[in-house]
Amino acid sequence: MENSLWIIRNSQIFSGISEAEITEMLGCLDAKQKVFHKDELIFREGDTTETIGLLLTGAAFIVQDDFWGNRNILSTVIPGQTFAETFACSMGAAMTVSVIAESECEVIFLNVRRILTTCPAACAHHSRMIRNLLSDLAEKNLAYNEKLTHMAQRTTRARLLSYFSAAARKSNCFEFDVPFSRQQLADYLSVERSGLSLELSRMKKDGLLDYHKNHFVLKRENK
Repeated sequence: MENSLWIIRNSQIFSGISEAEITEMLGCLDAKQKVFHKDELIFREGDTTETIGLLLTGAAFIVQDDFWGNRNILSTVIPGQTFAETFACSMGAAMTVSVIAESECEVIFLNVRRILTTCPAACAHHSRMIRNLLSDLAEKNLAYNEKLTHMAQRTTRARLLSYFSAAARKSNCFEFDVPFSRQQLADYLSVERSGLSLELSRMKKDGLLDYHKNHFVLKRENK
């Protein structure tokens, strides 16, 4: 746990809380650390949970699979980010998504009841953690709304333009990397991989962008 303390300290949920306070709180929050292998389920759709996951190493995806096995990637999880907090806070609500390890990863699980129930001393760092959790939930809600904006576009090109425009705004640069492979990007935007690859080639030919693997450069020519 000590080797991961700097990641925990720099996570949003522990923002503004000192290492000494974090070390004290981890025991109070019944923290448990576990390793998951690539493609292993961390949470399964239909599960209930009272714990919040905090990713320490590796990467994970939050996904939805339909009856026929078609996958929709809702978001990525990178070290320092949390997941499953909405369902943990809902106390008994069945999860409508799965969380799957995209690579081998380490996760620390925190008991949400112990987060939401302040200690008798009403310590400042515990109150800060509750505020951090609310802020984290708000940011995730904005991210899901952004995905809905992409999905509302009628064509593959329009969805790609919406996604790339948002990525450029976030990086404050016309050049950026995306956290998806081609198949993963197709799953995220709910389009066929072949159609996505074809549309990317057309957009490159039309002078809208250039790319190499997951690195993209947006252009204004011939727009």
